[in-house]
Amino acid sequence: MKLYTYFRSSAAYRVRIALNLKGLPYEAVPVHLLRGGGEQLGQAYREVNPGALLPALDDEGTLVTQSLAIMEYLEEQHPQVPLLPADAAGRARVRALAMTIACDTHPLSNLRVLRYLVHTLKLDEAAKLDWIRHWMRLGLATFEAHLARDSATGRFCHGDTPTIADCCLVPQVFNAERFEVDLEPYPNVARIAANCAALPAFQAAHPAQQPDAE
Repeated sequence: MKLYTYFRSSAAYRVRIALNLKGLPYEAVPVHLLRGGGEQLGQAYREVNPGALLPALDDEGTLVTQSLAIMEYLEEQHPQVPLLPADAAGRARVRALAMTIACDTHPLSNLRVLRYLVHTLKLDEAAKLDWIRHWMRLGLATFEAHLARDSATGRFCHGDTPTIADCCLVPQVFNAERFEVDLEPYPNVARIAANCAALPAFQAAHPAQQPDAE
């Protein structure tokens, strides 16, 4: 398998974690999001993903885009080391947690959104940072509330083994720390992120450990 990735892409980070948790080897194909205006915007990568977004997974000619779809694909193709619970209610909860990050929180501070804010709407750096931190705090507060109210929360987002929800949470926490968002108001988020950070699969997926890290 080939994973088109960028070391600091949150969506690619999610998939790297999932691949590692399942013990699946893959070839990392770096696509630099900043160099030359963004390699993802070139024709070569658009032939892989017309949306010009990361990640994309090439599994012997089967191309899958969108991080959540890729993780679901991996779950179906390689069910060993499951990343979804066995029961329907548990699977729905894990998917909802994952979507809280991947659909509601992360897209609002994605690179193309930030570029539009700066280049088209002419926001200065302070206003851009306010935007990023506002939406990150709101997303983390929502995630924390779900974790705090549900007895299914364990050492990880759902029970005592990592799921797709943890694959999504950890990159968002990395982003929050990068932009100096205080995690103290989100104790379950911080606790679970620390538990994940102790696992080799999460350590190996960290941006600093990637071949294209800068």
